[in-house]
Amino acid sequence: MALPVSCREAILGCVPGENDRAVTTITRVIGELCLPVGLVLLLFYAYLLWGTDAETEQEQRVLQRRLGEVFRSDGHDGRDGPGPVKLGDALALLRIPRFGAGYRFAVVEGVGPEELRKGPGHYPGTALPGQVGNFVLSGHRTTYAAPFNRLDELRRGDDIVVDTRDARYTYRVTGKEVVDPGDVDVVDPVPGHPGRRPTTAVMTMTTCHPEFSAAQRLVVHGVLVRREERRD
Repeated sequence: MALPVSCREAILGCVPGENDRAVTTITRVIGELCLPVGLVLLLFYAYLLWGTDAETEQEQRVLQRRLGEVFRSDGHDGRDGPGPVKLGDALALLRIPRFGAGYRFAVVEGVGPEELRKGPGHYPGTALPGQVGNFVLSGHRTTYAAPFNRLDELRRGDDIVVDTRDARYTYRVTGKEVVDPGDVDVVDPVPGHPGRRPTTAVMTMTTCHPEFSAAQRLVVHGVLVRREERRD
């Protein structure tokens, strides 16, 4: 016995109007779910791009004020030279003339997530400013005020100025390269030559590459060319 048309359609899932209503319902549910998820993602990315900047700028104001107080102490605190500092505390003031007069960041000790939220960080265990060996800095490129966002614009011969309590050190860019994250010999005392004893004061700055990716590292190398007693 042949089934009525309506029965055959029901068995095949082809009852007129039923599929349309199901698709409409599913589409509406997906749309209702996507809207809040999209809003949350939008707010999250807005925070990464602008909210983290405000967080770092506030930290920098505090760090640079403290650095100023240390600089003005003029040696009356009993310390000789820059000396080691605690993780997260300011070590020096970084300026890069190519990036304009307004470019200045307090460099903190440490390169962990907490330290790099405050600004560029100094790799513990590497040379201090002006010392023989490799003075190594790392910094964010796209968030947390992006202190190293324009690192790729540096050219051979550009100056990098590092102010500490006792002196101003000027490094000169000698080159740059892109390496894999596993190429850690760029932070050795003699970059690229593990185990070699250093005889020169050099500087290395690292950041993620390309922008918005951690697939590689952009590395800028420099060499110390001048040391001046602080006058300001």
